[in-house]
Amino acid sequence: MQAISDERLIGSDHLLELSNVQKHFGPLHVLKDINLTVDRGEVVVVIGPSGSGKSTLCRAINRLEPIDSGTVKVDGEPLPAEGKALARLRSDVGMVFQSFNLFSHKTALENVTLGPVKVRGLRKAEADERARELLDRVGLAEKADAMPAQLSGGQQQRVAIARALAMEPKLLLFDEPTSALDPEMISEVLDVMVELAGSGMTMIVVSHEMGFARKAAHRVVFMDEGEIVETATPADFFDNPTSRRAKSFLSKILSH
Repeated sequence: MQAISDERLIGSDHLLELSNVQKHFGPLHVLKDINLTVDRGEVVVVIGPSGSGKSTLCRAINRLEPIDSGTVKVDGEPLPAEGKALARLRSDVGMVFQSFNLFSHKTALENVTLGPVKVRGLRKAEADERARELLDRVGLAEKADAMPAQLSGGQQQRVAIARALAMEPKLLLFDEPTSALDPEMISEVLDVMVELAGSGMTMIVVSHEMGFARKAAHRVVFMDEGEIVETATPADFFDNPTSRRAKSFLSKILSH
């Protein structure tokens, strides 16, 4: 993987704004007063120990998890509670899951074209052409007619990335996209993500891949016990963390 230049220009306007976001699961307070902004073209990697609220934060951004209070704005628009407005917003916020979530009865090509045809109203021929371009971009042009069961985990995740890109989202969310993969498949997915980050895609990535955070992130957000504890550039965070909790976390993961 190649390191990404820090010279990319990031727009000054916020594409995503979270203000005072709270979320409980019963008595468990999983998101505590979350305030976060993400600019257009920015890559933010969210890290922290298991159970710190990272995935819940990711899922709250497109209301896969409803929040208790606070506001989430995408491109200046408050997150709708339900209905067509929410569906429209979700089509602007792509998501790549830990477990791929491909339709097992559809080919790779059909998985990628489904959203643009059903949601965006794209003609099938146009959707097919675009899908083939995206499969080529993720290194899977020759697998267009393969079923998910015929693909490795890394290949399935790359199809899932192509599927998310097919909707031409303003923002891409990645929820631990490599954690279900065998070690030898992780780099093929991270390489695609590094290329996306370098192309100017706005991305929020929940990940344990510290190498990716160092190479691709503009900012690292460290979460613990439902709180954003620290936000910094990758260089500052990894080389000079300021909070006791971040120092403890890094000492455990970087010592192995």
